[in-house]
Amino acid sequence: MNTTEAFVGLTCRDCGASVDAETGAHRCPECGGALDPTYDYERLNLARETFGDRRFESMWRYEELLPFDGDAAVTAGEGATQLVAAPSLAETMGVGHVLIKDEGRNPTGTVADRGLSVAVTAASQHGAETIALATTGNSGQSASAYASVAGLDSEVFVPSRTGFTNKAMINVHGGEMSVVEGRIGDAIANFEDEYGRNEEWYPARPFQTPYRHEGKKTLLYEIVEQLGWTVPDAVVYPTGEGAALVGAYKGASELHDLGLTDDVPALYAAQAEGCAPIVRAIEENRSIPEPWQQPDTICGGIEIPDPRAGEWLLEAIRETDGGAVSTDDEAILDAGIEIAQSVGLELSPSAAASVSGALELAERGAFDEGDTVVLVNTAAGNKESDVLRSHLMRKGI
Repeated sequence: MNTTEAFVGLTCRDCGASVDAETGAHRCPECGGALDPTYDYERLNLARETFGDRRFESMWRYEELLPFDGDAAVTAGEGATQLVAAPSLAETMGVGHVLIKDEGRNPTGTVADRGLSVAVTAASQHGAETIALATTGNSGQSASAYASVAGLDSEVFVPSRTGFTNKAMINVHGGEMSVVEGRIGDAIANFEDEYGRNEEWYPARPFQTPYRHEGKKTLLYEIVEQLGWTVPDAVVYPTGEGAALVGAYKGASELHDLGLTDDVPALYAAQAEGCAPIVRAIEENRSIPEPWQQPDTICGGIEIPDPRAGEWLLEAIRETDGGAVSTDDEAILDAGIEIAQSVGLELSPSAAASVSGALELAERGAFDEGDTVVLVNTAAGNKESDVLRSHLMRKGI
């Protein structure tokens, strides 16, 4: 495998077992827990100038902190997305600065591209022929794109409610798609059944592969570097499965431990009221979230009733002095439209939960007057423009 100098293997989050990355690709062989890429940071000699001397054009500019050499990467130019100021929102929230990290500018219009770039690189390094996963939509489009770049096949299982754009582009990128009646849980069950009969498939669901959250940690690296190596006071993520927030926790911890930053940001999970297992776990002081019964939200991208790495998510929130917040669908869709009209950015309905969540957090006094708050737009609004337009029509606009 073409691995980087500091990458030493995989460590189980649950039992602490060390797993050879050459042979281990998925869950822990000892206990079935989630695996996390591990590094020997003493092998690195990194300074802020190390990255400042490189062109800001891809997340692979941080290759020393990723498992695989940039030359071996399966890439379509993901990362290096813009950090856009939202001054009117900052005024409304009563903080110093609000910036939106616009992941809709990635190759397939989603933050999933970061994780799938690393995961498909791993699959290619392991000699896989087929990538497979169940997804609410965006990750399926991304997986089929990166599998195609790598010359691999892809099998994507989506619930029937997945938007037309995701479904269409899965096929356009050459993926085989199974549309499963129902919601994401039904798609996952169908995928697991088929995976049991096709064990040569390389599963690419978050935390089933250890590489999805690893690619997403580069988003936090970029935010800090774009702010002149100043850590924002808070980062708010729309949260379903939670790979992006877990990645941010790991990325922020790495920068701090390497002496590149002086602090870590408070990390906040924003969910929809109709499916908020992380919010409820925080409110009830649980160490593991309970599965959400009867999820019901228009924001399908974050409608994950049982996050696979829920315990890790809660750790990320608590260890950074962050929090979790939920808002109703009306507030979420209103927030997406407000950003489109005041900032010009197109947020997906699910991603707009970061905006409505931040507004609610500000109302609760979570932020101070001079704070810099970063909101993450996890996917482009044109993927589900019909949802936002329908919301306007219901308002008679």
